[in-house]
Amino acid sequence: MIHSYKLNGLNIVLDTMSGSIHVVDEVAFDVINMYGHTATDTIVAKMKADFGINEGEVLEIIDDIEELKRAGKLFSKGERPQKASVESTPLKALCLNISHACNMRCGYCFAGQGEYGDSGQSLMPLETGKRAIDFLIENSEWRRNLDVDFFGGEPLLNWDVVKEVVKYARETEKEYDKNFRFTLTTNGLLIDDDVIEFTNDHMYNVVLSLDGTAETNDFMRKLANGSNSYDTIVPKLKKLVKARGGKGYYIRGTFTRHNVDFVDDVLHIADLGFSELSMEPVVAPSDKDYALSGADLEKLSEQYERLAMEMLEREKEGRSFSFYHYTLDLEGGPCLHKRVAGCGVGTEYLAVTPNGALYPCHQFVGNDDFIMGDVWRGVDNDKLRKEFNERDIYTIPECADCWAKMYCSGGCAANSFHEAGSINGVYKLGCELFKKRMECAVMMQVVRVLR
Repeated sequence: MIHSYKLNGLNIVLDTMSGSIHVVDEVAFDVINMYGHTATDTIVAKMKADFGINEGEVLEIIDDIEELKRAGKLFSKGERPQKASVESTPLKALCLNISHACNMRCGYCFAGQGEYGDSGQSLMPLETGKRAIDFLIENSEWRRNLDVDFFGGEPLLNWDVVKEVVKYARETEKEYDKNFRFTLTTNGLLIDDDVIEFTNDHMYNVVLSLDGTAETNDFMRKLANGSNSYDTIVPKLKKLVKARGGKGYYIRGTFTRHNVDFVDDVLHIADLGFSELSMEPVVAPSDKDYALSGADLEKLSEQYERLAMEMLEREKEGRSFSFYHYTLDLEGGPCLHKRVAGCGVGTEYLAVTPNGALYPCHQFVGNDDFIMGDVWRGVDNDKLRKEFNERDIYTIPECADCWAKMYCSGGCAANSFHEAGSINGVYKLGCELFKKRMECAVMMQVVRVLR
């Protein structure tokens, strides 16, 4: 399977299964798109008529295509990898919902203002956090590097427990020859010198929330008392990032139907001095006034292309920044299993609530149908775990003919469930946006190579 497209004056042909990328001229572009379903005589005649070239030149292009095909770099088939069993898939990461409470009231919050449907706000007790660390170690088997994300709600509302859990993990990892990598995801309101110092000493990565300009950010991201948050948050985010001294972080924003021209917000964040950025499309029920829809697709596609072009221009000027969805490793990248199966939701990766319940990931928290067990007795919903383990690009019907499947790995299971009612469904708008991002990301890599 191939995908061919034109962007930024380039004719690009992707080979889906091998990952090969070809930049070709107009004639080869058209021949490739006719190859395999059009008679050679017809191809020759059309190329003669369209480009005025002779038969020998067209046949030479066809010979090149067939050589690439034999080499597995064009029209490659690929093979389905052997599926690892649930029993042989050790745990590698936990999302600790350390706080089901929040000091903000964001209009698009998928977690019900941080409470995830609980009857009230709650904080994870220290003993539950410690037990989560033990549970991860016990179920990690041969894995040495283990990831823990402190999530919420707002984790800084339970900061003392965060620090104690980290300290406990650091003490415990030595005994079991493990290496914990911690991430803190925060809205930034409670950042102070203690948070900065401890975070920079112990957090492998920090995810900081900001939606863009003051106008955009404050439209959806309100404080608990209903007032604006931008002026309070931005100085704190700047101070923390400056103190990190190059350690991992990124600013994560969300765009909605109210700011489909989201590139202005991305560039604003970059102009604030932040260089690691992400801007995610909101995922919301269609009856919400801020929800994106198919009617927004054309505008959003234009925005992604505009962002790519702006980033390339800034690179030439020495003002580059990274955009999460345009970060693409063409030589290394994820292993074949990851390309097929994705993030490991429900198998390698689980979420833990303040009361110790286990869910496939934080986006399923609050739905009792997805409780997988708890940190004391372990995973006992074997049927559900098996269902997640079996989910991959070969179990999702819509993936069969999709050129981007080896890049998205079937997409987000939670988004699929919330949109289609099944983890083996698809979030159609999300699929289209992903494909546009991939086209832009590949084009940018090609430009860098050609420069």
